[in-house]
Amino acid sequence: MAVHNADIARVFEEIADLLEIQEANPFRVRAYRNAARTVGDLRIDLAQTLAEGKPLPKLPGIGADLASKIREIAETGTTALVERLHKELPPAITALLRIPGLGPKRVRALHRELDIRTIEQLAQAAREGRISKLAGFGAKTESGILEAAEAHLTKKQRFKLAVAAQYAEALAAYLAATKGAGEVVVCGSFRRMKETVGDLDVLVTSAAPAAVMRRFAKYPEVKEMLASGETRASALLAGGLQVDVRVVPKESFGSALHYFTGSKAHNIAIRRLGQAQGLKINEYGVFKAGKGGAERRVAGDTEASVFKAVGLPFIAPELREDSGEIEAARRGELPQLIELSDLRGDLHAHTKATDGKNALKEMALAAKAAGLAYLAITEHSRRLTVAHGLDPRRLARQIDEIERLNGELAGITLLKGIEVDILEDGTLDLPDAILAKLDLVVGAVHSKFNLPRAQQTERILAAMDSTFFSILAHPSGRLIGAREAYDVDMLKIVRKAKARGIALELNAHPERLDLTDVNCRMAKEEGALVAISSDAHSVHDFDNLRFGIGQARRGWLEKADVLNARPLAELRSLLARRTGAKAGSASRPPRGAAKAPVRRADRAR
Repeated sequence: MAVHNADIARVFEEIADLLEIQEANPFRVRAYRNAARTVGDLRIDLAQTLAEGKPLPKLPGIGADLASKIREIAETGTTALVERLHKELPPAITALLRIPGLGPKRVRALHRELDIRTIEQLAQAAREGRISKLAGFGAKTESGILEAAEAHLTKKQRFKLAVAAQYAEALAAYLAATKGAGEVVVCGSFRRMKETVGDLDVLVTSAAPAAVMRRFAKYPEVKEMLASGETRASALLAGGLQVDVRVVPKESFGSALHYFTGSKAHNIAIRRLGQAQGLKINEYGVFKAGKGGAERRVAGDTEASVFKAVGLPFIAPELREDSGEIEAARRGELPQLIELSDLRGDLHAHTKATDGKNALKEMALAAKAAGLAYLAITEHSRRLTVAHGLDPRRLARQIDEIERLNGELAGITLLKGIEVDILEDGTLDLPDAILAKLDLVVGAVHSKFNLPRAQQTERILAAMDSTFFSILAHPSGRLIGAREAYDVDMLKIVRKAKARGIALELNAHPERLDLTDVNCRMAKEEGALVAISSDAHSVHDFDNLRFGIGQARRGWLEKADVLNARPLAELRSLLARRTGAKAGSASRPPRGAAKAPVRRADRAR
């Protein structure tokens, strides 16, 4: 069975969870947590590298012990350590950590006091009122746990886009090697670049469908064949993802590609347009009734021909949600969507100075290798102590180092920045005196996610009044599948950004993809710029920009809507513009550093 980086990362994350529930050494827990991130973000296929007899690449934070476990997982799909931990704790107990509000301490208490091992048992205990009787819980907490547990139990499992990509791309390459196979495309929500994927629909053109079906059935990752026929088959992969493979002739490829890409609502709207013109549109082609009721194919070999048959130009897959794209196509007003090649730089990245994995020069060279002309170094600020955030003295040293390094580098320019915490009262975590020396300031909320809507909104608006505020990082604060967005009036924030010349970040890390597609479109309509940034913590993370581009395209963004699609000179000019703010209006830290530092990690950066 093939093992992907996502599988290795999942084992490391599970080890960290189990160790934390057991109250193991926090440094050991963090080592596995960091290793999971490093491996999960990596574009190099580690299992394949080992299978080819090559050594593992040198990875930050991965020493001999963790490297040996990577080899063990790559060969067996598991490791002796996680199996031992499962014997000490119920295997399903880590699933409890997916319930909002349940950290390791509470999971440990629920297990010890109520013998709760599964989410089903958790929901039952909450229904019976047993959880509220435990110290540290209460009726309100119990109610929230019950709501979250029931939602989890009724929700179909979905995979983050980047994880699904590992499975999808490997399977597509495998099927493409079938003798007689032509085009191989992964369709559905994956092709539409949705932030999570429920299953994979793979389309293959071939005149010999039986050969494709046989090869799919032999795929090493197939755990169970759910259905199998002459031209379609369905299977469950070992990683839990369901895959449907369909084989079609070349003349039907465009129609099938359109049909299986979806969305369902978009497809229905297109079929209705066809019906109004006497056409029948399905996965086999576009047909028109002839004399005697006989049908003749009039289109369907390409997707463009399907759209042309109903009088429309080609509509990009990311737009196909029946959210105005058909009307825009009719008016000739479809956006010319941004491409990955349009990005000129990246405006959010970290180094070893805080919680990154690589040195400053290594990050610069990796950004250059990714085709970027500039890279902003934006370490965490001092309040995020778990990330070793920079105080003014350490930031000043990094400013000097960046300026020195810019004198040596060719083909890439480093910009001086900071990811500064927005404190609860809207002030910034560092004083104006040091912020004034930077090229840009990325403001971020890393604490107090549960403030009331009005207070959370005012907090962010106040921070955006700072003279030196340039970009609002991951504006909703959500972590996909782990933390809901905080309650905030996004329209007010977007309009403030427009008024102040501030950009809104589209954080491309697959756990965030924040802005959402809906808020990207809102920003476009209001005229606010968006910065598509990797939030890179290692030299491998610039690959995440492709997922940010996918989200931007779903949000109808064009090159002109994106701040870092500008060349460096134009970027500098835009960053220098500030409107209506008085120096020091919102950037001074509270007197005497009265605010307590953030002590828990913002796990997804």
